Amino acid sequence: MSTPPGRLSRRALGGAAAGAAALAAVGTASAEASSGPAGAASRTTGERPFAAARPRRHSRRPNILFVLGDDLGWADLSSYGSPHIRTPHLDRLARQGVRFTDAYSGSATCSPTRFSLYTGRYPGRTRGGLAEPIADRSVGLEPTHPTLASQLRAAGYATALIGKWHCGYLPDYSPTRSGWDEFFGNFGGALEYYSKLGLSGEYDLYEGDAPYRDLRYYTRVLTERASAYIEDREHDRPWLLNLNFTTPHWPWIADGDEELSAEIVRRIRAGDRSALRHPDGGSVEKYARMVEDLDRSVGRVLDALRRSGQERDTLVFFASDNGGERFSYNWPLAGNKGSLQEGGIRVPSILRWPARIDGGQVSDLPVFTPDWTATLLELGGARAHPAYPLDGTSLAGHLLRGEEVPDRDLFWRVRGERALRRGDWKYYRGRSGRDQLFDLGTDAREQADRATAEPALLASLRTSWERTDAGLLAY
Repeated sequence: MSTPPGRLSRRALGGAAAGAAALAAVGTASAEASSGPAGAASRTTGERPFAAARPRRHSRRPNILFVLGDDLGWADLSSYGSPHIRTPHLDRLARQGVRFTDAYSGSATCSPTRFSLYTGRYPGRTRGGLAEPIADRSVGLEPTHPTLASQLRAAGYATALIGKWHCGYLPDYSPTRSGWDEFFGNFGGALEYYSKLGLSGEYDLYEGDAPYRDLRYYTRVLTERASAYIEDREHDRPWLLNLNFTTPHWPWIADGDEELSAEIVRRIRAGDRSALRHPDGGSVEKYARMVEDLDRSVGRVLDALRRSGQERDTLVFFASDNGGERFSYNWPLAGNKGSLQEGGIRVPSILRWPARIDGGQVSDLPVFTPDWTATLLELGGARAHPAYPLDGTSLAGHLLRGEEVPDRDLFWRVRGERALRRGDWKYYRGRSGRDQLFDLGTDAREQADRATAEPALLASLRTSWERTDAGLLAY
């Protein structure tokens, strides 16, 4: 469902107003971070509804820099309305590209969303995707399954993954077995930011399949690696770089918190299985520091991209892997990570490609993670494997030529919950087992249940959900 040119939908109007107010609050530092006519236009006139740019010559297949934050909430960026977190670099990225107000993750937790990104399919199509999230070594992304990386590599791309993998453990599962030429990062779902100890106390920083020792703050380490990959290499072909930060995932440790790090390490080594989850730590202020550090880190990587001379021909995409955790700012959405309420799956999403897409724009098109897989494969000249059909819809024609996106349903399933979105309508069944229906165009907080008033629509959406569910693996 796209918005006709010249008219903001109710969702986009609210999103643009919140974003404009938040950007104004960022102040002079954010304004100075903006560059070029797109940034200037957005500061003076505000965001405008998305419209495809006129065709431009001299563009080639783009480099792809796909950046994921970890457990970042929908409104944790100042450009999405956060009143207390300042993110000038990501705000600038939004002003130079397109900010999506109704973008969703493929699932409500870390590893299923990564499965949906790497495969372009619902997590429930693969055994590893049934784990919510992966917590042991029994399952992972099968190396025989085509991935975003393997299919782009076959089309001539160099591929690298830097940061969190969380799609299985050695010896059976690894990015380098699933299409990435290079891997530097952690295999598990979380790690202590200095020691690199994982949930079971194992050391979890690797280069390829070999442990790599670096005891500095992890976000800094990943930022340096990604910047070097972009700026210090002689790239003779287009590249895909998946940059997966663990920030702002627990434990709640900001850069410089070395005493707190040492205490958590002591607890991990003493056998405290809850230490890394840090249930007794964190605060709104600490969380804000971590998000702002993520913002600065993305800014440094984007600076490296600019210095490398590849900025114009690089598609940059930023999103979160799922909704926020307990210190996130998700207003006005209900729910958080783990839930199929809006706060658990609606995520900040920003796209920039200077060669082909104008800046200063906002889109309220409902999209989700598998759509980006299909889009990037098409833009990269790759074809999906016919034996593994994609569940996402390519947005390439919409983004580049203004084509209408076909009507379709967005589907989610987690243990104990189900959800489906069609246009503004959302079907939701939570752990109470009660079917509910919400009009997200007027009720993004999912408080006005329209199930009784719209029984035929509810039945249609439930039937669609059950039809899709019947084709997936059972839990």
